[in-house]
Amino acid sequence: MQTDTTMPPLIGKRLATAPTGLHGHRLGTEVARAVAAEFVGTFVLVLAIIATVIPAALGEPVAGGAWESLAVPLAGGFALIVVVAGLGHISGAHVNPAVTVALAVTRRFPWRDVPAYVLAQLGGAVVAALAAWAIDGWGARTVADLGATGPAGAVGAGRVLLTEAIVTFILVLVVISVATDPRVPRAGAALAIGLALAVAIFIAGPVTGAGVNPARALGPMLVAGEFVDWWAYLAGPILGGSLAAVLYEYVFRKGGTTFTNPAS
Repeated sequence: MQTDTTMPPLIGKRLATAPTGLHGHRLGTEVARAVAAEFVGTFVLVLAIIATVIPAALGEPVAGGAWESLAVPLAGGFALIVVVAGLGHISGAHVNPAVTVALAVTRRFPWRDVPAYVLAQLGGAVVAALAAWAIDGWGARTVADLGATGPAGAVGAGRVLLTEAIVTFILVLVVISVATDPRVPRAGAALAIGLALAVAIFIAGPVTGAGVNPARALGPMLVAGEFVDWWAYLAGPILGGSLAAVLYEYVFRKGGTTFTNPAS
């Protein structure tokens, strides 16, 4: 059965006509609010994750120690649900440079606003790392590296790049679907996005520490001064997220119809 819906996208081109302060444009109030929301949202997301990783690392400072429970995936997933539900109407709640770039690649977000969003996301992640340091004490930095991502065991940079690309592909595919396609009901968008992040962390956690987000990876790295395979945690999510966005935009979105259970 084919159905149609006129529900507007959750995120996308909402800022396309707003002045940005970049390239000679005046910074508009709407964009300033959106950038502030990205800063706060990324702060909440990253703090929730690393504040869960740090105590586990302090109690058992070995590779993979933080991944013996459900705590980290659930913390990240629940935090993202809260952020998307609370701030999605202000900025789109990208809270992840990979999401912002993926939307820009498919022309669902203006490139001129990308630098402001990414800087806000990175700033929020850095402040989150500082906050975690204040909460958990000196050992949070000297022992736990502020929850910074890092490969386990003999995992090389190439494996980090591939793993991060795959799990971010999963996350962004869900984001693009539930947040930009008007055929998809908006009601469960925040839940779906949060669960997608939890799945990504479950998969990548024991291998790479689960960045799935360049801001989440680089923020704690900058404060802790640990930069193991930093480029892979940056490039992997950008590549995987962009591929997911292109796939959904030019393959799955084509046709403009939604198929539902005929019995419904």
